[in-house]
Amino acid sequence: MRKNEGAGEVLGNVLKDFRLSQRLSQEELAFRAGVDRAFLSRVERGERSPSFDTLFSLSRALGISLTQLSQNIESRLGLLNEKDYPRQGS
Repeated sequence: MRKNEGAGEVLGNVLKDFRLSQRLSQEELAFRAGVDRAFLSRVERGERSPSFDTLFSLSRALGISLTQLSQNIESRLGLLNEKDYPRQGS
């Protein structure tokens, strides 16, 4: 996490990283999630905060769970402890 980076910026960076890892454009992800491309761009830049419904739609469009999304955000914010989310099979 960059110094002074807030939760909204972290959320945007996590969404962008998942999107890029799947080689999706903002336009394609926005289409799949049923949101406006300009809105998605603002979310990725930390300028807008999506509703829960929108987060759910984005995570589904990315093929990830809300749990995966929130764990990545918490990890980048330094809030995630191994004891809070033990690895499967442990």
